Order: sequence, then structure tokens, then C-alpha cells
Amino acid sequence: MKLKPLLALLMTAHLGSAFAAEDPLSAWNEGQSKQAIETWVQETTSSDSKDFIPVSQRYVVFDNDGTLWPEAPLTFQLQFVIDEIKRLAPQHPEWNNDALVQAVINNDLNAVKQSGKKGLMQLMTLTHSGMTTEEFSQRVSNWVGSHQHVRFGCRYDQLGYQPMRQLLDYLRDNGFKTWIVSGGGIDFMRVLAEKMYGIPPEQVVGSFSLSEFSLTDNGTQLRKTMNGAFYDDEAMKPVAIHLFMGRRPVGAFGNSDGDVPMLQYTSANPAYKTFGLLVHHTDAAREYAYDAHPPASGKLISGLRLAPQKNWVIVDMKKEWKTVFDPAQCAANQSNK
Repeated sequence: MKLKPLLALLMTAHLGSAFAAEDPLSAWNEGQSKQAIETWVQETTSSDSKDFIPVSQRYVVFDNDGTLWPEAPLTFQLQFVIDEIKRLAPQHPEWNNDALVQAVINNDLNAVKQSGKKGLMQLMTLTHSGMTTEEFSQRVSNWVGSHQHVRFGCRYDQLGYQPMRQLLDYLRDNGFKTWIVSGGGIDFMRVLAEKMYGIPPEQVVGSFSLSEFSLTDNGTQLRKTMNGAFYDDEAMKPVAIHLFMGRRPVGAFGNSDGDVPMLQYTSANPAYKTFGLLVHHTDAAREYAYDAHPPASGKLISGLRLAPQKNWVIVDMKKEWKTVFDPAQCAANQSNK
């Protein structure tokens, strides 16, 4: 081969590699979802575009469980509740007569599921109240540092979906302000969100109950209670968005029917071209596959039906994600099968 063609070939290969390395969505396969994301961002951030959105209005909201991290076989927070019950049980002999607590200790998850919301509230009361907000945050941090996901063998803070983390960065690099709006507990998620996603505590909205303020010998404290509990899911998500954000988003990202009202509220923004996206769990080899029958939470039926009508993007996890988790953090199940 002559020198000039060889140099041209090498330069082409180098430029191609450099371009690939600079792809902000490198964990996404080329396809409709990636293209739709990039097109919307380009159209809404170009100052000469008819769909331009001012930076001050570029608010986007993300669900967490099943959208930014796994929710199977149990949500992270429910697993924390179970592990905390087991850890605290020796200190509470009065729990010996509590059938639900004993079901947790004996790993009878069917009994826990059958207890429904009433049972969940009982377990949440035992593990999420009666301590200061600082003490609760420390408990969550201790749990994260000492427990691994039952399937993936990685710490829970290593299991953020790499494609979605890249999407968060990509949006922020283009002037969007990213929020979490999730049914998960606000204090639980705030311990992890900044490290995992770059989302500060003040931009995390979740289920909450009222804390009690008091003066102490050393200053002040807030103690967690279960008073005034607010469950941030389904129709309550738009309510929480209005309460905490004070403006209608221009982009919404979820994975379940519980996120549909948030996407509907966003899509109805009268001022700007909006974007809606639902992650469809289709990858049983690298993660989980479900929609109508989820292992724990995340049912997706009406969202799939409404998406074509609303022009929401449906992400086929198996086909459209090159990786699920960052192999530098968690190498489990990264190979395409």
C-alpha cells in the first residue's frame, strides 16, 4: 500500500475512534431512542430553532426505581427495610410476637407482599422513624457499604444504569436541570443520588413524612416520624412536582404506569416541545424482563398503550443498551447474550 492511502486510512481510523470516545451516549446502541433523544436536545437548545427552550425552563424529571436503578427482585429501599429489621430485631424482644416482623426474619416474602400497603407502613415505621435525620442517613450509608445486590453481587450504589447516567450528564451538559421524582423515600434517595447521578439533595423529590424539630443541649435536631405521610406515585407525582419545583417540566423519564401521570403532565406543557421516555425492561439476561407482571413493582401496561399516541419513546433495554451497568463499577452480566 502506498504511503498516502495508508496515512489516510490511519487518520480515518483515528478520527473514528476519537468520535466514538467522545460520544456522550456511548452506552446506547444506535437506534430510534438514541436518535430521538439527540434530536430533541438539538432542537430545543439551538438558539435559532423554533423549538428553542430557554435555559431557565429546561427542567426534566426522572423516576428512580426501574428508571435509574433496578427495582427487582425488590426495590432497594424495601431490601433496606428487610435488612434493617433483621439487624435491629435482637434489640427488640417485643417484636417476637409480631407476625409480620417474624415473616421478614424468616424470609417469608410472600407474607410480606400479602400484607400490602398496611404491612409496608408497619415495617417503615419500625425502620424509618424514631431517629434523627442524620442517624437515618448514617444507617442507609452503613447498609450501602455492607450489603450487595442478591443477583449482581455489587454494592447498591454501583448499580445505576450506565445509559441513564450518561443521559443525565448529556442533558446537564446541554443546560437542563435534572430532578428525581420517585415513589422512593426522599431521605433514602438523598443519601445516594448525588454520588450516583450527580443530582443534589434539593433536586430529589420522593415519598416523605413530617419530621419533628426540637432544641437540644448541643443545638437542634429533626426526628423522623410517620406523621403526614405522602406517597409520591401515580397522580401524586404532578402534585409533588408543583409543590417542590414550581414549574412544569419539559422532559419526563420513567418506566412504569406509576410514572404515566408525570409524563402526561409534562407532555401537556403548552409552551415548549416536550419529551417523554419509558424504559421497557426486556433484558432477562443482563437485568430483568417484565411489564404486566413485575417481580415487585413497575407494572407497565397503560404506558405502552399511550406511548404511540403521546409520541413517548419506548426504550427496549435489550436492543438499545450496549451495557446495563458500568463495567468499571460492576462487571456482572455485561456480556450481550
